[in-house]
Amino acid sequence: MALRPVDESLDVVPARAADLGLVLDCVNQAAEWLTARGIEQWPKAFTETMVEPNLRVGETWLARRGGAVVGTVTLSWADQAWPEAADDAGYVHRLAVLPRGSGLGEQLLAWASQQVVDRGRRYLRLDCVATNTVLRRYYERFGFVYCGDIELRGPPGQRLSQGTRTLVSRFELPVSGPWSPS
Repeated sequence: MALRPVDESLDVVPARAADLGLVLDCVNQAAEWLTARGIEQWPKAFTETMVEPNLRVGETWLARRGGAVVGTVTLSWADQAWPEAADDAGYVHRLAVLPRGSGLGEQLLAWASQQVVDRGRRYLRLDCVATNTVLRRYYERFGFVYCGDIELRGPPGQRLSQGTRTLVSRFELPVSGPWSPS
């Protein structure tokens, strides 16, 4: 199944420094939900130092419906999980949906696809902990193709130069305009 176009009621706006608390609330609610279900994907809680660098450089976004925050996503233009990659992709991180944002994950992936197309790039890429079979199936349902596993340093959800080793599965989606993945 391909991603559907972004719902016009969804407003995705850049997160600003003053929005750090809103972003943390979104990712921490999602992290709590994952932890409660025994799903190893993210840390039990994100800290400001984990989120702020992407926010500062304009890579973190808030999703709103009717003015209310319903989710967040970080869209980067480089990722150490893809060391062999050229400048041909956008990379999704920390996609988090609040309970009132049902169905929003697909919408944020479609939005990110459009951003990649608008930048003249060819792929939307992301990763998840290799043992997270539920999330792997979710991505594959929308046409993401498995591109192998890679070991990263740092606990799940982080990219560090040292520390715990985490095996992640990489996925990519070829995209085309105006919004839809091919």
